[in-house]
Amino acid sequence: MDERVQMNDWNICLLGDILTFQRGYDLPKTKMVHGEYPVVGSNGIIGYHNEYTTEAPSITIGRSGNTGTPFILYGRSWSHNTTLYVREFKNSDPVFIYYLLKTLDLNNFAGGSAVPTLNRNHIHTLEVKVPPLVEQIEIGRTLRILDDKIASNTAINHHLEQMAQAIFKSWFVDFEQVKPFTEVVNVLGGGTPKTTTAEYWYGSIPFFTPKDAMGLYVLTTEKSLTEIGLNNCSSQLYPVNTVFVTARGTVGKLVMAGVPMAMNQSCYALIGNNGYGQHFVYHLALKTVEHLKHKASGAVFDAIVIRDFDSEIVVVPPIEAVKLFEDKVKPIYETILNNVNESARLATLRDTLLPRLMSGELSVADLAVK
Repeated sequence: MDERVQMNDWNICLLGDILTFQRGYDLPKTKMVHGEYPVVGSNGIIGYHNEYTTEAPSITIGRSGNTGTPFILYGRSWSHNTTLYVREFKNSDPVFIYYLLKTLDLNNFAGGSAVPTLNRNHIHTLEVKVPPLVEQIEIGRTLRILDDKIASNTAINHHLEQMAQAIFKSWFVDFEQVKPFTEVVNVLGGGTPKTTTAEYWYGSIPFFTPKDAMGLYVLTTEKSLTEIGLNNCSSQLYPVNTVFVTARGTVGKLVMAGVPMAMNQSCYALIGNNGYGQHFVYHLALKTVEHLKHKASGAVFDAIVIRDFDSEIVVVPPIEAVKLFEDKVKPIYETILNNVNESARLATLRDTLLPRLMSGELSVADLAVK
């Protein structure tokens, strides 16, 4: 289609009418000279370099491997040859273009059996529907507000986590009392109900597995149980701030429950004994798991078993000091969890608005997001 077709105040056109994709540039790790410009590959930032290929804002999609996933940086970057980058926007708003690309599911257009590859000439011919530039700018601005707030919450939480780590390290360095880890912390297991019993699954109870170990707090999980399912597995319902450690698959990742949830048998739940609070347990577990990794002495660290925790000896401060630590860091972790919850709500709102705004079903004028 060579000409744009009017549909109300939106136009139907080809993707190539509003942008031009260009293949990125090869840059082996050995050739990278550390600098200020991110090097963007098909999975995001893979390093930094002292030269750039792409002006701001730079938008890429994966060309090979992880194909079709859009990535935006509001600054200059080096677009790696595993990506396609937008060389020209053709009088369209770059931020709108980024969100439009997120709706196109470009991975479906990748060819090649061994390593999927995306051809820019194929996707340039895709038919898209776009509003006038003024509305493009408003749509992009509205969605970016949500993503910027999520990014801000992530940055704040990272700073707060570092603050809590610094407090732990500065407070608990000079104590001589030692105990087995399992005398301080209860190491509890989980289980999986029968996967063939439909009434056990797809309920309202999150069911934690190693796949869900992302971030500090986990709010949602890939799988969920019904009350009947929970009653028919060997996991209890673990409360908020339970520390989970992955024991198989991806081993040694620690997270905390952001909502009550059950857990499968590939993880352990860590609960403090005798007044040792959960935030102290989390930091103690970080040190302990790191020590377990070093004890592996280069061997494949492919599982953690109960006896690994039984054999770990930890330095333990007086319980009074632990309680003071809990009082000190509790507001920090409450803020982190509040930010995680807010970001989850914002992400849900963004994902709900995105297809409706991009289809013209909903107008920015209808929204209260400013």
